[in-house]
Order: sequence, then C-alpha cells, then structure tokens
Amino acid sequence: MKIFDSIPTEAPISEILNLINKPEDLRNLQQSQIPQLADELREFLLYTVGKTGGHFGAGLGVVELTLALHYKFNTPYDRIVWDVGHQTYPHKILTGRRDAMESMRQSNGLAPFPVRSESEYDTFGVGHSSTSISAALGMIAAAEKKNEQRYVTAVIGDGAMTAGMAYEALAHAGSIDKNLLVILNDNQMSISENIGGMRNYLARIWASKTYNRIRESGKSVLTYLPGAKEFARKAEIHAKGMVAPGSLFEELGFEYFGPVDGHDANNLINILDDLKHIKGPKFLHVITTKGKGFAPAENDPVGFHAINKIKQSDLPTHTETKPKQPTYSQIFGEWLSFKAKEDEKLVAITPAMGEGSGMIEFSKEFPDRYYDVAIAEQHSVSFAAGLACEGLKPVVAIYSTFLQRAYDQLVHDVALQDLDVLFALDRAGLVGLDGATHQGAFDLSFIRCIPNMVIMAPSDENMAWQMLNTGYHYNGPAAVRYPRGIGTGAFYDKNHDDLKIGKSLTAVDSDQKDVVILSFGTVLDDAIQSGKKFNARVVDMRFVKPLDHDLIKEISKDYKLIVTIEDNVIAGGAGSAVNEYLLSLNTNARVLNLGLPDEFIEHGDQEQQKILNGLDASGIEKSIEKKLKLI
Repeated sequence: MKIFDSIPTEAPISEILNLINKPEDLRNLQQSQIPQLADELREFLLYTVGKTGGHFGAGLGVVELTLALHYKFNTPYDRIVWDVGHQTYPHKILTGRRDAMESMRQSNGLAPFPVRSESEYDTFGVGHSSTSISAALGMIAAAEKKNEQRYVTAVIGDGAMTAGMAYEALAHAGSIDKNLLVILNDNQMSISENIGGMRNYLARIWASKTYNRIRESGKSVLTYLPGAKEFARKAEIHAKGMVAPGSLFEELGFEYFGPVDGHDANNLINILDDLKHIKGPKFLHVITTKGKGFAPAENDPVGFHAINKIKQSDLPTHTETKPKQPTYSQIFGEWLSFKAKEDEKLVAITPAMGEGSGMIEFSKEFPDRYYDVAIAEQHSVSFAAGLACEGLKPVVAIYSTFLQRAYDQLVHDVALQDLDVLFALDRAGLVGLDGATHQGAFDLSFIRCIPNMVIMAPSDENMAWQMLNTGYHYNGPAAVRYPRGIGTGAFYDKNHDDLKIGKSLTAVDSDQKDVVILSFGTVLDDAIQSGKKFNARVVDMRFVKPLDHDLIKEISKDYKLIVTIEDNVIAGGAGSAVNEYLLSLNTNARVLNLGLPDEFIEHGDQEQQKILNGLDASGIEKSIEKKLKLI
C-alpha cells in the first residue's frame, strides 16, 4: 500500500480510476488490479478533500472495504447502507461522482453525506449515527416481501455501535432471521486486540463454503436429537468466543466472522464472496485504520477527522494558527472550567462531542467530573437527570441537531421532573457546509413547547457567558443555544451578574414608532444594520422562554410594525411565541416574522446561507420595506 506524506496539490494521474465511471466498470476489472486502484482512489480522495475541505479520515480507512463491496455486490440493485456518512467519499467517487468531487460541501454541489436524491447508489440519507442496521433491515424485509433476490449490507463504525439504536436493530434482525449482512468498521481497536494471521485464517474458515456445509449438515442431524441442536449452537459460540470477540453478536442471533484486516482488498473480496452464500443474519468485523495511507492522519486521527481547505505548507504537521477571537464552543469550554472551580457540584456530559464542544481542557483539568458517554444522546440526558436527582449540577453539552434524538428524555426525564440541568446547545442555527442533517434549525420550536424550560439565545460572546451563568444558577431545566464559529468579537466579562429571567434589552432606541425589531440570538447585528433605514427601535430579546411580556404589551399599542428575527424555522419558533402572546392581548398589531423557511437547508457557506434565507441586513431591510408597503 502506498503511504502519502502530503496532500497532492495537483490532480493525480490515475491509470485505473479514470476508467471507473460506475461500479459496473469496477466489476469488469481483474481482482489483481484492485490494490493499485485502492492507491489511486486514496490519492484522488486526498487531492479533492484538500481542495474542498471535509471529512476524510474515515474515508481513507474504508477505501479497500468500499472497493470490495462494490466489486462483489451488484450495486445499486444490491443495497449498501452506510452509517454516519463521514466514510462515504470513496463510495461517491466510485458511483459516478468522481468529476464532481471538487464541488463537495459547496452550494449546489455534492452533499457531504449520502443523499437519496443525489444518487441511486445512496440508498439511505444519513448524518446522525447508528441508523444503518435499522434501515438495512427494513430494506431486506421489503425485498423478501416483494420476492426480490437482493443482498443488503449495513456498514457501521465502532463509534456508532455505542448507541442503543444499533443494538435494538441487531436484536430485531436476529429474532426475525433475515438475510442481512452487517459490517463493523472498527477503526479504533475498541472491541478487539490487534489482529494477526491466525484470526484472518479463522475468519476465512468460518466464512468458507466447506465449513458452513459441514456446519449445516450437523444442524440437520442434530434436529432429530432433543436439545442437542441448542447445545451445539452454544458450544460453537463459546468456542469462537475463545479466539474472537463475537459472542455478543452470536447471542443476538448473528453469525460472527472476524476480525479481518480491512486493508487487504483481495481477502475482503474473497470473504464477501463466501458470505453471499450464507443465509441468515451475518456480522463481519473489519479492522481498519482511520486515515490509512496518509501518514499525518494515521498519527493524529482526531485532528485529521476533517480538514478545512488547506495549503501544502500546512502539512504534514497540521499546525494551524488559532483564530484571534474564540469560537462560541471555546467560550463555553472556558466558562465550564471557570465555573467548575467555583462549584464542586458541576459535572459535564457530552455524547462523544468533547472536542467539538470545546471540553478538552475541562476533561484534563477535571477528569473525575467529565463524562463522555459515547454516541448515546438519549442516555446522556437521562444520565444527567439522575445526577440532578442526587444534588449535583449537570451541564449537558450537545449539538442542537443531536438533541433531537433525546427529545423524549428531555421532556419526561428532565422537564417533567423539573430537574436542575443546564443544556449548552452548540451549532444552533445555520451551520454551513455540513448541510441539512446538521442545521440547528428546530431547537427553539421543539423546546419552547415544553413546560418548565428556560431558553436563552445570546447575541454575542459576552451575552453567552452571562447566559451560561444564568442558566447554571437557575433552579430548573435551562438551555442556552449558540451558533457554530465565532461571534462579533465582543469582550466577555467573567464577573457579570446573572440576567433577570425573561427580560429583554433595548439595543437601539428610537423616538419614531414605525418599526420595532425583536431580535433573538446572533442575528442582532444584522437587525441593527437593517433597522437604521427605518430609524427602528431594536430589542435584544435574549429570552425565548419566558418572553418579555411587559415589553410586548408595550410595543403592541404604539408601533406600526413589529418585526421578529431568528435563525430558527419560523414555524413554532420565537416569532410564533410573540404572535401567540399578541393574540392573547387582542390587539391590532401588525407583525412580520423573519427566520428560516419551512424546508431543509442544504449545505453551503454559512454567510451565503444567511443571505439566501434573507437573514442578512440587506434581506431583512427588503422584507421590512415590502411589508410596510402593504400596510
């Protein structure tokens, strides 16, 4: 295997890859050509991600597995269901999108994750983890209902196997005995030790036609002996368990094979060929190296999980100058450590997003008060509830879009019991390049309908610090939602007092009574800029729940037009909350609600997305002008 020390700055010359426009072309190759194609595919992946940025560590690790799957199965008739989506760049290259890879994550370009509308080879849209086995099981069950003889394979990473949903699907698949193949892409050595030749040999034996003919013949004989078949099954499971970590999956009803070397393409192809002839649910354990073939990524798999557009000079040391102003995530991390020194009851929880949420320093400084519960959002919230029941003060750091997965726990386990839990919601609003699955566009809508919740949206870094303090000191469930990236660069005073719950702050006052703008969150600067033309009063609402009812009652009598602005969907959002209260006042107030539309926002530049959705200063100004003409 060729090892690359740097990212190519010029398009590589590919002898075989240029001939592959679809998997059918791949299947026309000699199997002996696959290792060379793997090198070419890896180099091309490095080149394109260097041009566009994006996730590539996981993709580098599954180059051989991707080739083996498309080589051995008749895709797209046979289904491959990928989990998470970070690992699918090689899949996209091989399935007719090679020449479009430089558009990845750009507006109107390729999506960073599998999208059904983008390609018939993308069998299931993903962005969150642990969904592949459930979806694949549904597909194979549907195929059997329609008498279609197709193979269905789910490819799931070891990180995604930490989520309960994966085991729910495994248990169901084992119980209904469907002809499903699940491949575990184990790239962290988290389930097994390093593998050797003996384990590869055993995996081939267990998958071989000869072994399974003997095995099935034995089952037929044992059928006539009461209790013997079950005894033999358990004996086989425990015998395998002595040399391979497959007992758990066998107990769930799967035939376990592995672990095998995920970078031996020819061996993978041979094993997949054998597994095609074995009926029932099968589990193949594949060991890979994240970032395989790119030396810097192999040495630093976390740092190279994803990259921005980079220059050759940035490599291979991956030294990046930190931005002059901190991101909201970094401010949260700083606040977390600051507050932990003041209060020994503080504990912090993350569902496998410690780096992204800015918690690394806290985890080092307070390791006994830091809980990374893996990709288990539901558990993270109920775990926090249990901590709160015993008098601790849990802070759950979770991305806005991932909290959706723990909605029932938020409602029943925290809010219903009025427990003292603070939620730090990162990546709220428009996130940009990661696209529809990661846009934090719904949190204000789905949280504000929950009783007992306090919801805050900071307009800048200083307000974020104050709100984290306020939410922490509040006796009950509270959420502070803040965006991805940097803010305005506002100085934040670590000694600020708490905010008064439910009270707004006038950012720009005015004697005129034509327009008043109620701004929720980090859209405040654009609201101020757009309001200048109308000499508008601009209010930083700060709280989505409870609203500042006194302010709304006041402005309902005096202003020609009330404008609400938020980076959440308009449906059910902060503007809707204002409308509801105005209706209860039985006023004739005219309202304009600005926010995100009733659609999923695709990938693209954050600022460009804001402009396209009319949430920049110019777009806000045009919307207000249009509304005033109708009054």
